[in-house]
Amino acid sequence: MKLEKIKHVTGTLQVVSGLHIGAGRDIIEIGGLDQPIVKHPITGEPYVPGSSLKGKMRSLLEVYYFIGNPRTRDFVGKGRPCGCGQKDCPACVIFGSSGDKKDSDTGPSRLMVRDAMLCDPDRKRFAQGELPMEVKYENIIHRVKGIAEHPRPLERVPAGVAFDFNLSFKVFEGDASDLIDYVYRGLRLIELDALGGCGSRGCGQVSFSDLTCDGQKVDLASVNLD
Repeated sequence: MKLEKIKHVTGTLQVVSGLHIGAGRDIIEIGGLDQPIVKHPITGEPYVPGSSLKGKMRSLLEVYYFIGNPRTRDFVGKGRPCGCGQKDCPACVIFGSSGDKKDSDTGPSRLMVRDAMLCDPDRKRFAQGELPMEVKYENIIHRVKGIAEHPRPLERVPAGVAFDFNLSFKVFEGDASDLIDYVYRGLRLIELDALGGCGSRGCGQVSFSDLTCDGQKVDLASVNLD
């Protein structure tokens, strides 16, 4: 397969409502948060893992567009990403198929999403101690007493924080010219859905702004989802 071009998409990921992308906990601390967010191990800055963005895009696109493909439907119906590895499957072509799919004919995955790091103004605020993360308490309502029980602290990146967003998209000889349009649709679907955890409870609303592809403006609001 001949690589013809690598397209670069850049922009800003803006947090609209508190964003929670959880980090695993190896140590239980007294008074520590039950559900901390993922942070840079050296600077302590919050960031958005590229895997979270890519995984959310793929899951939404597979359910929204590709589930009509019987092969994709078989995987999605079992709660798994499509792994058919066929070159006529946009999901496998764009995002890649399972590593154990030895007969895949899609070639290398086209999409690479990088970690989204704090934009410079917010990075400076964080370094100066002026950008604290917020803690939202969630609980369960007792069905008889009508009172809140078992509060759980949930750490979130506060609304208004911005991250630098960028991805690369490989174009190989013979690829459909509109293949990258699925990436734009995936970003638009994230805006309409949520990123990270607890989306059904108000977390994770985000927006993408100042998007460009190789210097050309990309308007997600005009992206056709039909």
